[in-house]
This record gives sequence, C-alpha cells and structure tokens, in this order.
Amino acid sequence: MSNSKPVLSSSLGRKLIMSLTGIFLCTFLIVHLIGNLQLFKNDEGYAFNNYAYFMTHFTPIKVVSYLLYASIVIHAVYALVLSIRNKAARPVNYAQFDGKANSTWNSRNMGILGTVLLVFIATHMQNFWWKYHNDQVPYIEYQTDLATGNTTSRVLEASEFNDYQVTVDNDVETVKARDLYKQVDFAFQNPLVVGFYVLAMAALAFHLIHGFKSAFQTIGVSHKKYVPIIEFIGVWGFGVIIPIGFALMPLYFYFIK
Repeated sequence: MSNSKPVLSSSLGRKLIMSLTGIFLCTFLIVHLIGNLQLFKNDEGYAFNNYAYFMTHFTPIKVVSYLLYASIVIHAVYALVLSIRNKAARPVNYAQFDGKANSTWNSRNMGILGTVLLVFIATHMQNFWWKYHNDQVPYIEYQTDLATGNTTSRVLEASEFNDYQVTVDNDVETVKARDLYKQVDFAFQNPLVVGFYVLAMAALAFHLIHGFKSAFQTIGVSHKKYVPIIEFIGVWGFGVIIPIGFALMPLYFYFIK
C-alpha cells in the first residue's frame, strides 16, 4: 500500500494511467461510431433519436459515461504533466542528436494533436450533449403503423412535449422525443463547423496511430507475435476507419442531406 503513491506519481505510472484511459477511450470510439451510424438512415431521425434517448437514460450507460468524462480529463491532465516534465528534463536541445530521425511526426506533435481534440470535444459537447440535456433541441413525434411498418413524423411544439414517450393505440405506435437528429442537421449546415470536424478527425487519426501502439507497449504487450496485429489495428482501425467514419457524418449532412 505504501508503494502505490510513488508508482502512480512516477513517469512510468503516469504513462500507465494514460495508456489505460486511452485504451478505454478507444473502446468508446467504437461504440460511439456504431451508434452514430444511425444518422445515415433515411428515417427522419427515428432510429438515431431513440438511440440518443437510450444512451442518456439507461443507467449502466450513464455510469460508463461518467467514467468516460473522468478518463478524458485524466488522460489530458497526465499528458500535460508528462509533456512539462519531459521538457524540464531536457531544457537544452542535444547538439549532436536529431530527435526527428528517430521519431514520427505524430509522436513529436501529440500535444498539438491532443489540444485540437480537446477543443473538438468541448465544441461537440456544447453543440449536442449540452443542448440535448438542457432542452435546447426541437421535438418530434413519430407514428408507426404496426401493420405496415410505415412511419410518419411531425414537428412538435414545446407545449406538446413533456418527456420521451412511447404509446400504442389501435396498432399505431407513437413516439415523442427530443429531435437531436434535427440539431445535428442544423449544426452541420455551417461550413466552419463541418471543416473543423473534419480537421479534428484528421488530428484524431494521427493521434491514434501513435497512441494506440504506444499504449500497448506501455502496459507490456510487446511480443513479436502481437505487435504486428496491434500496429495493423492501430493504423487501419483507429487511424483510418474510425476517423473517416466520423468525418463522413458532417460531410453527409452538408453535401447530401
């Protein structure tokens, strides 16, 4: 017990915490992307708005959300502390050593990439999470004929909406919900917002290509049998597929929707 504090406050301990929180955040990105794919459905936001309600009201998901927020803060704080301490340990550049020859561009600029992502997270939360939880998004009603599966929708006035509600009457299912889908559509009509989201996803790609591999190295997964697999997942999964998937959403709403 007496040794726990020195370990966690050491450089290795900080890197370990950063690695574990980083891997957790990577897991969240997978789940978040899968859920947000509902945005591409041509159903006036029916699937996405139901998904948004589930993600914000299902108790186990809410608990995981708080862990997510804590992980983002801890990851960012420890990254800042490590950067400051590393610079303090090398106040003068080596005269006969060029660090660039032994490191990648993204590994040298993780601080910049991380800062872009922090600004993105704050912007993203303000545009969607904050407005959704503070009743600043439109309202919508869906009516589905259970016999045919056909769904129609109409905009609700504030006076018509009390809370998320699902009722069935005469084989017609009625769903009243906050229309986060409409808020997404509205936000992504702004070219500056779209451009910033795409830029942030490029930063995410470079950040994850280096960070994913480094996280597993820090926790001790360095066997030659697994390293190529980790590098493949880091580059193609987290460095290509996930950032492109997220970037396609604002582009879809701006250019196609």
